[in-house]
Amino acid sequence: MIYDIIIIGAGAAGLMCAIEAGKRRRKVLVLEHAEKIGKKILISGGGRCNFTNLDVKPENFISNNPHFCKSALARYTPQDFISLVEKHGIKYHEKKLGQLFCDGSAKEIVQMLQTECEDAGVEIKVNCIIDKIELVNDSQISETAFRITSNLGEFTTESLVIATGGISIPQMGATDFGYKLAKQFGLKLTKTVPGLVPFTLNEGSYSELSGLSIDSIVTCNNTSFRENILFTHKGLSGPAILQISSYWDEGDDITIDLLPGIDLVFIINEHKPNKTELVNLLAKFFPKRFTEKWCELNFPTKPVNRLLDKDIEMIDEQLHNWKLVPKGTEGFGKAEVTKGGVDTNELSSKTMESKKEPGLYFIGEVVDVTGWLGGYNFQWAWASGYAAGQFV
Repeated sequence: MIYDIIIIGAGAAGLMCAIEAGKRRRKVLVLEHAEKIGKKILISGGGRCNFTNLDVKPENFISNNPHFCKSALARYTPQDFISLVEKHGIKYHEKKLGQLFCDGSAKEIVQMLQTECEDAGVEIKVNCIIDKIELVNDSQISETAFRITSNLGEFTTESLVIATGGISIPQMGATDFGYKLAKQFGLKLTKTVPGLVPFTLNEGSYSELSGLSIDSIVTCNNTSFRENILFTHKGLSGPAILQISSYWDEGDDITIDLLPGIDLVFIINEHKPNKTELVNLLAKFFPKRFTEKWCELNFPTKPVNRLLDKDIEMIDEQLHNWKLVPKGTEGFGKAEVTKGGVDTNELSSKTMESKKEPGLYFIGEVVDVTGWLGGYNFQWAWASGYAAGQFV
């Protein structure tokens, strides 16, 4: 069983690479250890798949080499993928901030990719457990080749593409297979940590506010995001928290502006003649449950006409610059992506091929390129898969 290309991993990047290589009339095999293809695609975006973003720039990605992603992103744009979606008659909509979702189900994206694979003559095998991968001299290929030993038999290929993803959401079958293989062939890895992940706080601090959501600006390490934060039983989540988590390192503090664009000092002074209670005034901007808890923990409520200037300044500072040090994160089990991975200095930014091992490619999340929340990681999967698919 000899193939021109074998791709390990039938997720977004692996399937895109297979499609592009198949179009070039290469003999392509995709091996997937799960029982079906595209499992992470199916659960993404609440089951509707946030498949790309209208506004994709290199600055939306985190990597030890921020320039690495530029080449692939320039050669396969969001509009390219949108054209593919439209070709298959899939209806979609923009939810917010350029985020595109299927009107129907993420199953439509997986079916689209499967159809494209079939049209390109790609062979896919699921439930494939790989025992080992080794370099061999194969006379039929007349050069060094990769031999894969698995529960489905032995396969040989001149080009091997690793599209196994990161280690986030292990309950979906995520493993460190790609990282182990990179090490086997002498490639360096950057540190892997949970990305786009909720924070945990010290027990009991705000747990009773679980379920409350507040529009905020969250800042860490000179990077800010304005979206909602969500209180949870364990700490903080919501889009703004998930975004900033990818810029946070253990021990760092984060700053939350709970009243973006609102001059609270002016508003308090304006309400002084009415003798409004502080807790009631704050309830004009927050859920009542939050204001009661906030006053309990930070400043006992009283009529605002009894507040001294220093009290008003302190309240304003607390609400506009709430500083806290997260206890940690909820880990890979709740992380949407893995930050870090195969060092981009080990790969060609044009082809995704290893500089050390000819014929070995790494694409998608297994590489040290992590996108923001909102369709960016899918766009990196499509773009890196496309890039490798032009050359394998």
